[in-house]
Amino acid sequence: MLSQKTRYAIRALQHLADRYRQGPVPLNDIATRQNIPAKFLTVILSELSREGLVATQRGRDGGYWLALAPVDISYGDIVRLTRGSLALTPCASRFAHESCTNCLPESECRLHRVMLRVRDETAKVLDSISLAEPFAVTDDAA
Repeated sequence: MLSQKTRYAIRALQHLADRYRQGPVPLNDIATRQNIPAKFLTVILSELSREGLVATQRGRDGGYWLALAPVDISYGDIVRLTRGSLALTPCASRFAHESCTNCLPESECRLHRVMLRVRDETAKVLDSISLAEPFAVTDDAA
């Protein structure tokens, strides 16, 4: 399940993608239109700025904008930056791997092998969809 932070980050980045190359977008505009608490949005956008996805300008005419083209930001990138991993279990994480507590050895655990496949398929889908796409899922996929 996606965290609230991840969902807010995705909505904020979608908002900025819709206004790509239109200049800085004020924080309050994003917060109001996307129904995100302004204080939480400030923290999220600061993190995304440190990661190089968002640029910012302070002052009266300031705000936020995408530092990269929408086509260069995938949903997989966003989830990894805000959640840390696409894996549903710690033993299936590629970069934050941990053995599960109260479990079988990974070599014997069938759930581990299933979660590796789920992680890989999830990555394949999320990495193939960018912010440039107006709708992440077409009617054909529903």
